Amino acid sequence: MTGDSAIAEVLLPLALDGPYSYRAPAGLRLEPGAYVSVPLGPRQVTGVVWSLGSATATGRALRDVSAVNDMPPLSETHRKFVDWLAAYYLEPAGNVLRMVLRAPGALEGPREQIAWRAAGTVPKRMTPQRARVLEIAREGFALRAGELAEAAGVGVSVVKALARDGALEAVALPALRAFATPDPGAGGFALSADQQAAAEALRAVVAQRQHKVMLLDGVTGSGKTEVYFEAMAAALAAGGQVLLLLPEIALTPPFLARVERRFGAEPAAWHSGLRPRERERVWRGVAEGTARIVVGARSALFLPWKTLKLIVVDEEHESAYKQDDGVPYHARDMAVLYGSLGRFPVVLSSATPSLETLVNVDRGRYGVVRLRDRHGRPELPEIGLIDLKRASPEPGQWLSPPLVDEVRRTLAEGDQALLFLNRRGYAPLTLCRACGHRLECPQCAAALVEHRFRRQLMCHHCGHLEPMPPACPSCKAEGKMVPVGPGVERLAEEAALQFPEARIAVLSSDLARGTLLSDALRDVEEGRYNLVIGTQLVAKGHHFPHLTLVGVVDADLALESTDPRGAERTWALLAQVAGRAGRGAKPGRAMVQTYLPEHPLMQALRKGDRDAYFAQEKAIREQAGLPPYGRLAALVVSGPDGPDSERFARQLGHSAPLAEGVSVLGPAAAPIAMVRGRHRWRLLVKARREVNLQAYLRLWLKDVKPRGSLALQVDVDPYNFL
Repeated sequence: MTGDSAIAEVLLPLALDGPYSYRAPAGLRLEPGAYVSVPLGPRQVTGVVWSLGSATATGRALRDVSAVNDMPPLSETHRKFVDWLAAYYLEPAGNVLRMVLRAPGALEGPREQIAWRAAGTVPKRMTPQRARVLEIAREGFALRAGELAEAAGVGVSVVKALARDGALEAVALPALRAFATPDPGAGGFALSADQQAAAEALRAVVAQRQHKVMLLDGVTGSGKTEVYFEAMAAALAAGGQVLLLLPEIALTPPFLARVERRFGAEPAAWHSGLRPRERERVWRGVAEGTARIVVGARSALFLPWKTLKLIVVDEEHESAYKQDDGVPYHARDMAVLYGSLGRFPVVLSSATPSLETLVNVDRGRYGVVRLRDRHGRPELPEIGLIDLKRASPEPGQWLSPPLVDEVRRTLAEGDQALLFLNRRGYAPLTLCRACGHRLECPQCAAALVEHRFRRQLMCHHCGHLEPMPPACPSCKAEGKMVPVGPGVERLAEEAALQFPEARIAVLSSDLARGTLLSDALRDVEEGRYNLVIGTQLVAKGHHFPHLTLVGVVDADLALESTDPRGAERTWALLAQVAGRAGRGAKPGRAMVQTYLPEHPLMQALRKGDRDAYFAQEKAIREQAGLPPYGRLAALVVSGPDGPDSERFARQLGHSAPLAEGVSVLGPAAAPIAMVRGRHRWRLLVKARREVNLQAYLRLWLKDVKPRGSLALQVDVDPYNFL
């Protein structure tokens, strides 16, 4: 190796704390951020050049960089973002880079694709499956084999066989469909005076081209979306890219169509359900800067942005922004970090802002713009409490007489009603009346949930499925298995008996996804159903103009939990679902069934006094030293052997260093003590706000090596306490 050879520090998408050194061969043009192929053992791996330097003789025999991809390099801002996020969450930087390189095919460059259309020739053999394929192939545009097979509900082999018979003909498709250029001035909305003032404030922040976090705090139905669209238009007009983050549950075709109407161009979508080729198209479009608007779930933050100038986090309070598996990041907090590193503004939007965000406003770290009135209708829904101790439902039923009467009146007036219960399935628990045996997941310490519409029992933690047994597995008694408690399916059964003339739609993530969900939401919006029964799937972001009554069946579900954010989440959910009512021409009302009508949260909800409720919640959190007034980190030990897992967790707890302002709680068995066959023990680190929690955790864990099949997960700023 010569004395002036170049050394490339290459970060690989593996569980590595830092980059590996490679030699840059003469003639290979490299720069920081370049995507390269390098040897690792016997294989080639794609990585990113983290830095470049010259090296004199080092005594090390370095291997050469094999090739460099012809792609715009990963920006310095993005590389800093990866390093900072890795340090904050105590994750190997390579694991974070893996989230950036989610579409490896995009680095291979444009490729011509083959699609198929009907050739007009009758195949040698006709079957119902082949007939469906040919019918779809005659209807419209040419489709790729996988798309055609999916649309017809058949295997790809059926499509290939038709092609061999000459019944389908090949058509060359462009490698990647280009992104249309958005027009910031297209499709603008008529804004109210309140909205106009808020939009002007956000446009002014964008025009400063500096980092600033703004909370857009508006009541449900106040038109927050139209306001932050104006901030997006300002960033687009300045030549930048825009990221609109949504909880994945809100990434529906109607919302994407709404973005397209406003900006005259279809936005790029990014979420877990994208097909691989579309992921490649979006990833490459973001890297090249041609995808100007991206509407995505939390992982869209890791796309290789070229000229990102604004991030909008809609429903910023949503716990869905917290990733639990893999790297446990919070997308809202990391969006704020990215804006700080990239020196551009971030807008957080919500009708029920998180306590963390409100405290940051109190401290002057975030600015705030408020929308106090509903767009086109000043009245918020009137909220009434039904005391279930006084107005209890009939035995075996879940709807109280006052709520039944309100639903009947609403339907008689030709309006829509929504019954809300945040429990999927038919019943959360199934017991044997003969011996008391409970049906549980064989892999988790959790009850199996009956899904009667699908004739299955399901674990909502690991996805285990099994049929309902004809007899009790314990005592073998037949006909003794009974459901305990309500789910939306059981509620729908009761509603069908109470309101036989109602046109009922059940909306739950277990029953409706993708196109089915989109069609169901459209039908509700157009009034084809007049009684909707749903989970949190329908609680946020949807506009149902005919809906005038919301009935909350069990408002107490999360109030007695051990989750420090349980009450805050309950407030947000109840306020959001109540806000679905009265968004059209008629005023709305909400009826909330509760056994705790005197609870401060319920009283604040009835009065619409959010500030009073949050003032009390802030005082409780501050006194307890809980976030945002203190810091938390969770350490979860898991393993296939229960005693071994407990033993390691206790050894870990005993080795915790003493430090001022830090206390370690546990270990204790996690509330769900086993998931996917692994026993779980939990330690919770609680620290004062000024403590460097990451430094404490590094000191504690630097020599900790889980042995065998044991695992240790560290979750800084945990949101899941199960």
